[in-house]
Amino acid sequence: MKVVLQRVSQASVKVDGTITGAIENGLLVLLGIEDSDTDEDIQWLSNKITGLRIFNDENGVMNLSVKDTEGDILLVSQFTLHASTKKGNRPSYIRASKSEIAIPVYEKMIRQLSADLGKNIQTGIFGADMKVSLLNDGPVTIVIDTKNKE
Repeated sequence: MKVVLQRVSQASVKVDGTITGAIENGLLVLLGIEDSDTDEDIQWLSNKITGLRIFNDENGVMNLSVKDTEGDILLVSQFTLHASTKKGNRPSYIRASKSEIAIPVYEKMIRQLSADLGKNIQTGIFGADMKVSLLNDGPVTIVIDTKNKE
């Protein structure tokens, strides 16, 4: 699994002009899924997302997590995170899971993030043509790959 996390003051996702998910202060999480992703990846990544200390404390130091701040999470599936640009100018998405594998993993990730955050999270619609709006706070943007746990 690969994610791009963005600390946001606000974020929303629309499908066919209708808002399917929206948050104020919290994290916009763009999620890419590949066939080799496991339940262990889901648990590790959810724990990392909800525990990552990237929100300011009372001294303006990034020392608090989204859970500490009682922030929200907006999760959006994004297969293009697994794009391979090694050859030519047209990306290959061969590493991104097909829907029959990715949807159950995406749904498990929703449940795990909700459990770890202690409240429901907002989402886009898997596989839909989504319009994502955000106001990045900082800006703070972090990439995490479960296959490269640094």
